[in-house]
Amino acid sequence: MFNEKRILEALMERSGVYADIYIDERAYTLIQLESGRVEKLERGEDAGVGLRVITPWKSYYASTNSFDESHLADLAGQLSRYGGDRAEGAAGIAGGEQESAYPFSIGSDPGGVAVEDKLVLVKNFDSLVRGMERRITQVRVMYRDTRQNVRIATTSEGIKNDSRMQVVLTVLLVGRDGGGMQTSYEAVGGFYGFDLFTGELMEGLAQRTVKRLQGLLAAREAPRGMKTVVLASEAGGTMIHEAIGHGLEADLAMEGLSCYKGLLGSEIASPLVSVVDDATLPHMRGTYAFDDEGVPSERTVLVEKGVLKNYLFDRFHAMKHSMASTGNGRRESYRFRPIPRMSNTMILPGGDDPEKIVASVDDGVLVVKMGGGQVDTVRGDFVFEISEGYIIEKGTVGPMIKNATMMGNGLKVLRDIDMVGTDLGFGIGTCGKDGQGVPVADAQPTLRIPGIIVGGRGG
Repeated sequence: MFNEKRILEALMERSGVYADIYIDERAYTLIQLESGRVEKLERGEDAGVGLRVITPWKSYYASTNSFDESHLADLAGQLSRYGGDRAEGAAGIAGGEQESAYPFSIGSDPGGVAVEDKLVLVKNFDSLVRGMERRITQVRVMYRDTRQNVRIATTSEGIKNDSRMQVVLTVLLVGRDGGGMQTSYEAVGGFYGFDLFTGELMEGLAQRTVKRLQGLLAAREAPRGMKTVVLASEAGGTMIHEAIGHGLEADLAMEGLSCYKGLLGSEIASPLVSVVDDATLPHMRGTYAFDDEGVPSERTVLVEKGVLKNYLFDRFHAMKHSMASTGNGRRESYRFRPIPRMSNTMILPGGDDPEKIVASVDDGVLVVKMGGGQVDTVRGDFVFEISEGYIIEKGTVGPMIKNATMMGNGLKVLRDIDMVGTDLGFGIGTCGKDGQGVPVADAQPTLRIPGIIVGGRGG
């Protein structure tokens, strides 16, 4: 290993106010089964170093696969020179080293599981779903595990070491009945070992995915118009993540690219709504001990009883705006600079019975699962696909709908929420931003939102 202090000193040689070294080593397995055939089987390792120096207020970043000290010192020197003239008083380099400690175990390390056993898992699942529904025309099953060790050396807080684990299995089904074709998608995973994939879990995953496909093949066209929408907890918080969460990331919120800019301390939501981002939750996909800048993970209250309390900060934007980092500086790998990102983001449960929320609606739509969508963080406008939705008529859940979308404005939705359930449901994903993806989870209770536009082809 190279001399980290020497590299940090080279980064800070001129006008730097902060510098860090990000060392990333990972191993992964990826299996993709397409229509019963193995289309991808990858086992790989990747390792590299990211160097960064911050000057008021620019960030200079470089990455390399080389661990050679002279090469890294030259690279650090180049970055330092981009920052301008030599500073009068050089900042010190903090000492000390800290290891990550998680209050939960991961069980069976996927790295110790034979590839043959992972293939059996994927192939058995393919056979399981095909045996449940004859109208399935295509099955795509993807398995991935990742073991990552990161080491972050910083000028301000010494060295932090974090060891992370991720396993994910996704399934996409395509079915056809007559001239109509529909798709159904599900994913499970998180900060677990291979033992997550029990027979019971796989059976439940297969049943949920197939049941949704069967419902869509028999569904009626979605109605159009302004509707009361009930977002079930099973929807997993996609709306809070996309329509609200991104707008609370400091690079957008502090730089005028979010509808939440300048609203700290203001009432932006219904008093029933509280929102947190919590990277400390056991086994969640967005969980870590230290972020990718060496800041300890935390539970950050973003909205408390309708009042905006904080944004999600990385080091750069925290320093620039004289705030504290919330431990949300994240990056896909050593090839990318860290930026503010969500971890596990959720609306907290309220006091309403989920069944009574549904029963309170005369004419509306129950959304059980949401699909892809688009969000304008400046205006707050969003549009999402409804992957699984049902008509609500006089408090009773009716037929399933298809080809539905949901359109609204994040700020208006937050203010309009008038019932919040006692339940809580999680979803997982990989969040994309600025060309890089990071693992995240999101969650919400059952929510009632009056007056959202539902788009469809029905009357």
